Amino acid sequence: MAFLEAQGLCKGFAHGGGTRQVLRDVSLAIEEGEFLSIVGAMGSGKSTLLSLLAGLTAPDAGSVRIAGQQVVGIPSDVAFVFQNYSLLPWFSALENVRLAVGAAMPQLSRDAQQTRARHYLEQVGLGHALGRRPAQLSGGMRQRVSLARALATEPAVLFLDEPFGALDAMTRETLQQDLARLCSVAERPVTIVMITNNVEEAILLSDRIVPILSGPPATLGRPIVVDLPRPRSVSQLAHDEQASIVRAHVIATLTSALGRGTRSSGRAVPLASVALVEDRS
Repeated sequence: MAFLEAQGLCKGFAHGGGTRQVLRDVSLAIEEGEFLSIVGAMGSGKSTLLSLLAGLTAPDAGSVRIAGQQVVGIPSDVAFVFQNYSLLPWFSALENVRLAVGAAMPQLSRDAQQTRARHYLEQVGLGHALGRRPAQLSGGMRQRVSLARALATEPAVLFLDEPFGALDAMTRETLQQDLARLCSVAERPVTIVMITNNVEEAILLSDRIVPILSGPPATLGRPIVVDLPRPRSVSQLAHDEQASIVRAHVIATLTSALGRGTRSSGRAVPLASVALVEDRS
C-alpha cells in the first residue's frame, strides 16, 4: 500500500442552479518520501485536488488515506506552504514559526519551541530577521518564513500550493533549491505533493510528475518519472537530454488535453494557460 493513496475522488460545486463537476474518478498513489508534482493549466482543478488530499475539503465520492488511515479533516502531521504566505501580520517571523511548532509539539517548553523555530529560520537564511514582522520582509523572505514554519513541525506530508508562483525568477530558483536541500536533510522522510503550472519547476524538484487533464471534470494523466540525478539546477536541466524528454512529454499531454476540451466545448483555449505551462524562466 502506498503511503498516501487516493481512490476514486469526485468533487463538484454548486453552479448556476446545478452542479459543476470539477474532478471525476481521480486515483493517485504516492510513496513515502516521494516528491510528486501535479502539473496543469490554470483552472484545471489542481487546487481542488490538493484540498481533497490534504483534508481541507471533503470529496463527494472516494477516499484519501495517509499511512493507512482515512483522511477526515486535516491530519495533525501534515503542513502547508501557500502562494500567499499566510503569515500572521502582527507577529514576528520567529513567533509565526514558534506558534506552528507549539501547535504540533505542545509537549515542548516555550523555550524549546523558540529554539526549534530559530533553527529552521536560520536554515532558510533568515537568522538576521527573526524579529521582523511580515510587512518588513520581502516576498521571498515571507515565503522563507512559510517554508521554515512548515518544516519545523516535522510533517509526514508537506503540501505545496504553487508556493513560488508569486516570486520573481531569481528568488524562485533560490527558494526551489532551498526546498530541495532542506527536504533532503529533514529528520525523517517528508512526502511532498506540489501543484504548479510551471513544468520546469516540476522537473527540477520532482521524482514523478502527474499531469492533470482539464475538464470539466478533470482527470489525471499517467505519471511521468523524472529519472535525473540530484542535485539539479535550472541551467543543467536546460541542456539535459532526459529533462528534454520529460518536458516534451508533460507539455504534449497537457496541450493535447486542452485541445480535446476546446473541441468538445467549442470555446477558445486560454493562451495564458498554455504559456504558463511552458514557462522556462
